[in-house]
Order: sequence, then structure tokens, then C-alpha cells
Amino acid sequence: MTENGREVKQMLLAGDIGGTKTLLGLFDPLPVRPRAIRVASFVTVDHADLTDMVAAFLADGDCPASGIQTACFGVAGPVIGDSAELTNVPWRVDARRVASRFGFNRVSLLNDLQAMAWAVPVLQESEVHPLQHGEPMRGGNIALIAAGTGLGEALLHSVDGRFIPSPSEGGHADFAARTEREIALVRDLTARYGRADVEHVVSGLGLKNVHRVAHTTPCAAGIDLSHADAPAHITAAALTKQCAGCIETVDLFVEAYGAEAGNLALRTVATGGVFVGGGIAPKILPALETGSFMRAFRAKPPLDALLAAMPVNVILNADAGLLGAAVFAASHTSA
Repeated sequence: MTENGREVKQMLLAGDIGGTKTLLGLFDPLPVRPRAIRVASFVTVDHADLTDMVAAFLADGDCPASGIQTACFGVAGPVIGDSAELTNVPWRVDARRVASRFGFNRVSLLNDLQAMAWAVPVLQESEVHPLQHGEPMRGGNIALIAAGTGLGEALLHSVDGRFIPSPSEGGHADFAARTEREIALVRDLTARYGRADVEHVVSGLGLKNVHRVAHTTPCAAGIDLSHADAPAHITAAALTKQCAGCIETVDLFVEAYGAEAGNLALRTVATGGVFVGGGIAPKILPALETGSFMRAFRAKPPLDALLAAMPVNVILNADAGLLGAAVFAASHTSA
């Protein structure tokens, strides 16, 4: 493509719009796995909407909007038609508005976990960390669960030799208590929110909710739950053994995370494997490797043997959601 007598390289735009942070990236639309040219991170609520953020991103680079024909954005919320209301951010994202503003030929919106799921088949060995090697079954489905600001879940259906990702809002399904301490947590959550959903436990918000219940005495680490970085401070205090209540918090969190991952594996019959994404898991790998995560994952008789055969891997690539959006865009450039 030429513009004003010069060649303009065709690239695609991808985005991973989260409740806290948004990544935008320009990619060379290589087959199978697009190559990142430039990636920038934004605080989501610092911008009025997506068009404002995209304009800031393009203004800070040397690629004109005319060099982009296709864009795809993963958004933290359900996508209905060509628009989405973000769950934890007061944004409404409209694909047609973005296309019109920048002259893009095609703009796609995906649920953020559906976008991340598009990256799973192209992840390299160095980008995952195994919690259970298992025995992947050829032609089996794959499940994806990811805790960060919220909790997301997705399924990769195995269809005619290809994986087809589909979205889910399973993070907002009811939380199922399994132990006396989880029953106490459900009582607190029900009083606080009117109901207890899985995201109230397995997420950054969940760490704060569990922290309140786990501490019968003041937090020895002095953590202020109103602070935006409170979840990170909780996990740091637990991993460095600064506070018994924080250790209890992370222990309960890890068990609940493993149990929900096992629930998702059963619901999707994920004989092809289970992937654990999101920002929290890579930061608490020592806690995930104590064994409590996998014990809770497998403790589903009479199907515990089925779960024990499933590979379980933590995604280490922090940009997996962005990469997945780019994979989707590249695969639909000629659609």
C-alpha cells in the first residue's frame, strides 16, 4: 500500500483492555504468530474511552492509521454484537466507532479470556510453567482460567484439528464452598455483596475479601486494603512469611483457585490441558507449587483420575492476551 508516493507497511493493531491496565500493540501480521513491533501500556481509567487511548498510542509512534487495516481488542466483559460494557471499568467499547474514527476496515471485539485463548496454541515452551505434566489427549479440549483484577474463564474447543476459542462469564458463577473456612467466607461475602461469586474469592478483589476473613487480629504486615496495590502486598507478606493472616489468606486463595480450575476442567472435559493465565499466578508460583493448588484441582471423585491426567500449565507470558488478540486479527485479515 502506498500513501503520498511512499510505501506504507501494513500492520495490525491489537489491544488487551483490562480493569486496571490496557496494552496496545502494533504487529506485523505474520502467519501463525504475529510479531510485535511496538507495545505500550496504559492505565485504563486515565483515558475517557478506547478511541482516546488509541489516538494517544498512534500519536506516539511512526505508523499512520492508514497503515492499519485490521484491529482486534480483548475486553474485560461480555461482548454483545459489536460493543461491550467493561465489568470493572466505566467504559463502553464500540467496534464501529473505533473503525469509523481511524478508518480501519475491520475491528473485532473479543472477551479478554477468549482473546488470551487464541494465544494458547502458539505459546512456546519457555512461556509456560508446568504444575502437572499429565498426558494430553490428541483432539481434546483445552480450558483457560485467569485471575487478575477479576476472574476470567474460556474454552478452546477442538474441532477438525483446530482449536476454536469461546468466551465465558464463569467467573461470575456462584462460589462453591468446600470447607468450614470457605463456608465462613461465603457468609461474609453474602452479607457484603448479597451473593458470593467465584470472582469474589479468586481475583485481586478476592485476595482482599479473603484477607478480611482470615485476620482475626490486626494484620502484622500493616496492609491497607483500600490501597490499589493491596493484593500484591498481601501475597508478598505471605511469601515472605511476615504475617500469619496473610499466609492463611494466600493458602485459602490458592486452594479456591485450584478447585475452580478443576471445576472448569470438568465442565469442559479439558483432556488437552488446562492453562492458568492472568497476572496473579506467575507472581505466586511458589505458593502454587506447594501442592495445595493441584490437590484441590484433582479432588473431584469419582473423576479424580481424569483430572490427574490433564496437563496444567501457568502462562508466564504477561502479554498473552495482547498476543491472542493479534493472532485473531491476523487470522481474519482476509475474512
